[in-house]
Amino acid sequence: MKGVEALTIFRLPRMNRQEIEELIEGQFLCRIAFKGEKYPYMAPFQYVYHNGSLYFHFTDYGKKMKLLGKDKHVCVEIEKYQPDLREYNFVVLRGALRVVEGRERAEAIGRMAEYGRERLSENFLAAHGFARDEDWSSFTPEKPLVIVKLENVVQEIGLKSP
Repeated sequence: MKGVEALTIFRLPRMNRQEIEELIEGQFLCRIAFKGEKYPYMAPFQYVYHNGSLYFHFTDYGKKMKLLGKDKHVCVEIEKYQPDLREYNFVVLRGALRVVEGRERAEAIGRMAEYGRERLSENFLAAHGFARDEDWSSFTPEKPLVIVKLENVVQEIGLKSP
């Protein structure tokens, strides 16, 4: 095209397995994209990485539960970056979500509560149906918490700043 300079295509470097693990273990918030009716539906979620798997806490209402009931395939994105973007990394995982029960559910809830007590505000709990006076000790398997696990990961991409 006249007057348009050719752009050099630069590909971001791939992360190795250890870098991907460190990124996933070091963060606690991700975005999950669900298949929507006309458009994808994306929302942020707290997660824990436990025994090599990602677990998420869902409320038992809302659009995500309706979409999950129709199709369990999702795309999960986890990122880490510096405010000025001199350094950034992200991982994208494509797989399926499954509601977990029993011991697996209890272990994931315990890990989430432990992480929450150490690093998160109790305001997070209020946003997820807990009373304002409750703290992370209320985040227990006895509560009707929906815990889902990412399984059958068919694609994992980790990219980083050059």
